[in-house]
Amino acid sequence: MMSPLKPDLLLVRFGEMMLKGKNRSRFEKKVVSQLRGVLAPFSQVKLVTEYGRVYIRLSDAPAEDVGKAVSKVFGIETYSPVYTAPSDSEAIQAVAVALMKKVVKRPQTFKVEVKRVDKSFPFDTLEMNRIVGGAVLRACPELSVDVRSPETTLRVELREKGALLFVETFEGAGGYPLGTNGKAVLLLSGGIDSPVAGWQAMRRGLELEAVHFHSFPYTSERAKEKVIELARKLSAYSGGSIKLHLVSFTEVQTSIYAAYKDNLLVTILRRAMYRIAETIAEREKALALVTGESLGQVASQTLPSLNAIGRAVSLPVLQPLIATDKKEIIRMAEQIDTYTLSIQPYEDCCTLFLPPSPSTNPNLRVIEAIERGLPQLDEWILRAAQEAETVVVTPEDQAEEDAYF
Repeated sequence: MMSPLKPDLLLVRFGEMMLKGKNRSRFEKKVVSQLRGVLAPFSQVKLVTEYGRVYIRLSDAPAEDVGKAVSKVFGIETYSPVYTAPSDSEAIQAVAVALMKKVVKRPQTFKVEVKRVDKSFPFDTLEMNRIVGGAVLRACPELSVDVRSPETTLRVELREKGALLFVETFEGAGGYPLGTNGKAVLLLSGGIDSPVAGWQAMRRGLELEAVHFHSFPYTSERAKEKVIELARKLSAYSGGSIKLHLVSFTEVQTSIYAAYKDNLLVTILRRAMYRIAETIAEREKALALVTGESLGQVASQTLPSLNAIGRAVSLPVLQPLIATDKKEIIRMAEQIDTYTLSIQPYEDCCTLFLPPSPSTNPNLRVIEAIERGLPQLDEWILRAAQEAETVVVTPEDQAEEDAYF
């Protein structure tokens, strides 16, 4: 009995970074380096680089598992399982037929698209299109040819060392290689939005560290563990680890609440969070903050509120989700596997001590006057930043290697 057809390679294609001109070589090297990192558990695979693409020789590694690892590397547009055949017309036909029988499960239209890189191959492109297409039609009579809008395209590349055949193409993460656009600090809560904002920021080439605020004993240890698990999900897209700074916000929050309980409380607390995050960012040599705000979603995310909160810091505040609706944010959270964690009902320090009617139109001058009435505010903020606990979080399969320092 013939063994089932298995792919020999994954063909990896680079994305929009290819438009970056002189940066192209640097970006390609960054992607290849990150590929080597995510493929480390697959000791048998080998990377072969070529202009504009990378081949992953699978050996006995499962193509689906390798593909899942590849899909977490930013800068990769698409990837395809590739089947090889000797540079022989009959061998190519045999693999083409087996591949189409494996992939196509219902009657549909198809076409063959041959690329003849090896000009010494005895048949030209048009001849090979007819030869391979005819073999598929004879073996699969339920299929029909449509060269304009086929449901399936069988691609054949004729190369010096053999032929490459592939049908399926899967989407990669896209974007720019991690770290090619600098470093920022993500304000990571336990909600749906901020992990997605972090993923979007990394997709644009930002290296991230994360800051989370907790208010023990008002918030539980389990709430903090939930955020560590969210960071673990992001670490799979972050080169294999992400540094998470766990800030005790209890002193700042209770001290401000003791002095002021009115409708500007949320704005003042958010400003304090921004200032703590900025202090950590400057210490870690990061050049921006990243937050999960979506315009108008809650009281602290109206334009006047965002303006008043953002004025607390001098670093740029990047808000990848600012014009994204909730349904789309949830879809992305499901895509990166953070949604089920985010909706777990553990309390968040942002929900503590809320006034009955938080202001949606805060006056910056009034806020600054209230803060001037808190002479120890700068001291509280600095101490919270200095005493933050830091943990390096790794993906689930490396969890035992997490390092605290």
